[in-house]
Amino acid sequence: MSTTRGLEGVVATSSSVSSIIDDVLTYQGYNIDDLAENASFEEVIFLLWNGRLPKRSELDELTKQLAENMEVPKEVFDYMKAYPVDKVHPMAALRTAISQLGLYDEAADEMTEEANKQKAIRLQAKIPAVVTGFSRIREGKEPIAPKKELSFAANFLYMLKGEEPDETSETAFNKALVLHADHELNASTFTARVCVATLSDIYSGVTAAIGALKGPLHGGANERVMAMLMEIGNTDNVEPYIRKAIDNKEKIMGFGHRVYKQGDPRAKHLREMSKKLTGITGESKWYDMSIKIEEMVTSEKGLPPNVDFYSASVYHSLGIDHDLFTPIFATSRVSGWIAHILEQYSNNRLIRPRAEYVGPEKQTYVPVDER
Repeated sequence: MSTTRGLEGVVATSSSVSSIIDDVLTYQGYNIDDLAENASFEEVIFLLWNGRLPKRSELDELTKQLAENMEVPKEVFDYMKAYPVDKVHPMAALRTAISQLGLYDEAADEMTEEANKQKAIRLQAKIPAVVTGFSRIREGKEPIAPKKELSFAANFLYMLKGEEPDETSETAFNKALVLHADHELNASTFTARVCVATLSDIYSGVTAAIGALKGPLHGGANERVMAMLMEIGNTDNVEPYIRKAIDNKEKIMGFGHRVYKQGDPRAKHLREMSKKLTGITGESKWYDMSIKIEEMVTSEKGLPPNVDFYSASVYHSLGIDHDLFTPIFATSRVSGWIAHILEQYSNNRLIRPRAEYVGPEKQTYVPVDER
């Protein structure tokens, strides 16, 4: 029996949701570059779940359903207020809240195709309200109800800040959501599929995925990128900081990817957004530092930036708390998780791999008093 650490290169399932072929990322066959420049996040949700882009009437209906289902049960927010909010990471709060939402959904355990589609809409709609609600609760404020006339991206920023975003901020955030929506069989998506392959419910699948995304080697990397930029402080400090990290063989967050060989195709879109937004906010140093770090790491280690590297300065420029970066990732990626969960349900088989045993053999039991 042969093994592969981390299942690298192992093809575990067939899927039509997204692909990574020759460093090109597609959603249902649409190049990510095309979608990032042209699509709304609502269109991408429909695409991932249905295998095609929506007609105008279908897009209007999905947008309406998402807006109508954004509000979160009062009991969930009341429970959040009992969290030790000064100690709880927002990803832990999100993981708990999504699990709790299942308790208030009467159809949580219904496994019909229609019931799962309706639960998908409710989950997709409520995640931004949960993330923004927790952010406000820990600041001693009340959650803000969504506005039905706003887009998904605009509603997130509105519920977070209490002010409708300008067009530039809405466009930037929409693009970030599109870029993070799905990524083939990444760790959190695989976790979701393993969970629901037991025929567990969709809330359990998404909760499991959030647990996987929480780790710093997956979704948590963007938060650590911003921590690194804050620690460096300015462009003059980049070279000695990165030089020391390289010499000490320390991991530099936001670089390299197991799947991509020539570079993450999503990074260039976030690089452009970072340049634009940091210029608008008058904090171009974050972009300038990032460019200098990229040049050094790419030149010396041959590692190009991944999606996490520039998303950090983008979210920072939008005035978003750094520990909310990964929950924002989840707000987008739930669209992909759900697409994979629905696909798993449609052609299910329990996922049960084997392990190569490397422990001791031919052991004999010895009574406790003789050991």
